[in-house]
Amino acid sequence: MTFLRKTTPFYTLALFYVVVSFILRAILIFHPITQASFSFLETIKIFTLGFLSDLFIFLIASVFLWLYLIFISNSKYLKPYGYILFGLFVSLLIYIKFFNTILNEYGGVLPEIGFAFVAIKTVLFGLLLFLPKYRSKIRFWLFSFVIFLFVAILLQISISEYFFWNEFGVRFNFIAVDYLVYTNEVIGNIMQSYPVIPLFSVLYSVAGIVTFFIVKKSKNYIEEIPTLSEKLKISGFYFVLFGASLVAIPLLSNKENSDNIFANELQANGIYKFYLAFMNSELDYFKFYKTIPSDQAYSLIHNQIPGAQNESTERIINSNSPEIRKNVVLITIESYSAEFMAMYGNEQKITPFLDSLATKSMVFSNLYAVGNRTVRGLEAVTLCIPPTAGESVVKREDNKNKFSTGSVFKQKGYTVKYLYGGDAFFDNMQDFFGGNGYDIVDKKTFKPNEITFDNIWGVCDEDMYNKAIKVMDSEFKQNKPFFNHIMTVSNHRPFTYPNGKIDIPGDSKSREGGVKYTDFAIRKFFKLAEKQPWFSNTVFVIIADHCASSAGKTELPVDKYRIPAMIYSPGFVQPTHFNTLMSQIDIMPTVFGMLNFNYKSKFYGQDVLKADYKPRALIATYQNLGLIKDNVLTIISPKQEVKQLQLSLIPNPKVAIEFQLFYDQKPIAVPRKDLENETISYYQTASEMLKNKKYQK
Repeated sequence: MTFLRKTTPFYTLALFYVVVSFILRAILIFHPITQASFSFLETIKIFTLGFLSDLFIFLIASVFLWLYLIFISNSKYLKPYGYILFGLFVSLLIYIKFFNTILNEYGGVLPEIGFAFVAIKTVLFGLLLFLPKYRSKIRFWLFSFVIFLFVAILLQISISEYFFWNEFGVRFNFIAVDYLVYTNEVIGNIMQSYPVIPLFSVLYSVAGIVTFFIVKKSKNYIEEIPTLSEKLKISGFYFVLFGASLVAIPLLSNKENSDNIFANELQANGIYKFYLAFMNSELDYFKFYKTIPSDQAYSLIHNQIPGAQNESTERIINSNSPEIRKNVVLITIESYSAEFMAMYGNEQKITPFLDSLATKSMVFSNLYAVGNRTVRGLEAVTLCIPPTAGESVVKREDNKNKFSTGSVFKQKGYTVKYLYGGDAFFDNMQDFFGGNGYDIVDKKTFKPNEITFDNIWGVCDEDMYNKAIKVMDSEFKQNKPFFNHIMTVSNHRPFTYPNGKIDIPGDSKSREGGVKYTDFAIRKFFKLAEKQPWFSNTVFVIIADHCASSAGKTELPVDKYRIPAMIYSPGFVQPTHFNTLMSQIDIMPTVFGMLNFNYKSKFYGQDVLKADYKPRALIATYQNLGLIKDNVLTIISPKQEVKQLQLSLIPNPKVAIEFQLFYDQKPIAVPRKDLENETISYYQTASEMLKNKKYQK
């Protein structure tokens, strides 16, 4: 068996992929959306460098094919090794089925997926072990299926690229990453927009035909399985190509430097563009969204943010009263919708403590979260900036040394900490908060005796709050005011928590249980805090990071962004309801106003208690950016699209007017150009300030 024949599965699939990619490029060049002409040299560059990019990308992606092929052998079925391996597979299957694994801790469908995968592997290994007479046939059909899977995936990626180009005129970018996050919505949109059944019927038919020819050409690999020494030679050769690909792919990407944007996009490889979008987590506002002249955008922002000057939001915040150096504890609660609380109409009695605390606090009853992920909530209360397109600043590479809540407190001589019950490495929290001057207290800092219960997300909220009390006791002894930002974890799937704490079992994995336990843990925290010497000099800010669900009938269902928020400080903050429309980005500037802080601000968030505050709220997904104002929701989206919806209250007679949640959202009768421009001004200027590093501390 020659070396070339041994590598037939690799080079036949590679040839198929580069041919399909070549055809795709040719189609995209002549696509109506490709509004550009190309010189002869540009065309040569597009196809030549594009071919190289495709080839190197395939070499990286084929690592899964290498793993499959390299483990094909007959020796592993010999006695006693075959029976030992089969026993291990069966043991693993039993363990996953009947015991608590990390998959069970996370919940959802992961345990079923894990069990199904191991079950299939076990059954296949058993068939190959116990039916040696049929081993060749079984292996042939398994080999055929693997080749079919590769062919179908490569075809599906190419078809997806075509439809994405048809929609946006570019290769995959962060919108494509976003589509993976919103799988249900995207699948629904595809089902409604395209003839899915005929399309996939053709796709799988073509994949079957191509698979037939590739298997016919490469089945010699399983008919004459390479020896161990031959596999080592194949692996060595593959690793050399794999390493070369890792070096070559970024170099080829740097060659996408034409002034013709379409030329760059056509030269690129869609899979690598998807990878870059996933890693960089940004979506270029100025490329995909409607814009207005920069001076007009900043003029509109200055009208909304009194005192801001030049092309920035920078202004001086002055108070007529002496500064108050109280400690501040900010608690952001995981996935906590307003509709969980009794004052918003909930009748399940799952938030008894927060319901009672609300009667003793300043409640911001008309406050909206900026997004629907934890990192968006953390960004909002830390940077007080609109949710710009793409991923949160928390997860971007340029996320350090920003003007932040923590930087203001540090200027005032506070100790500043971020406390999180899980591993702060998750969601890039450690990089973000550490890079912005926060000391971090997370699960890694807990001693074994400080953990009574934990799951995949971290320690239970009770353990986190007990740790927080110890931290604040230590800070109090330093005779310095402190600002501690606590992020809870218990109200998150799988919703597991210690049994015996509330009347819903901790292993029932119910959303209601997670909410009620979260409330229970906060009650215990305040019961402990009230006994501490620092309690009377502390302001507690309690707010959700986002709602429990963001799914709705519209792009931005406003009820799915309404979150509870309150400030509690006995003897300092009087119990009241503040009913004016506001955003999550306003909560901390309002706290600074209560403390009479004098500082130079860059925040888009404002002190809502000031007379010059102009009500509005900002809500967004990764790509739909919205502004609520004057009972109108204005949404700007990629492809320079703008949509405006009239918000009409759907009253609930059982709920007070300030706690009404639900609105009918219908297209506005008469477009509001002023609100369209104002929406653009918020997101355009915020994107420009971040891009040009104007939001540094």
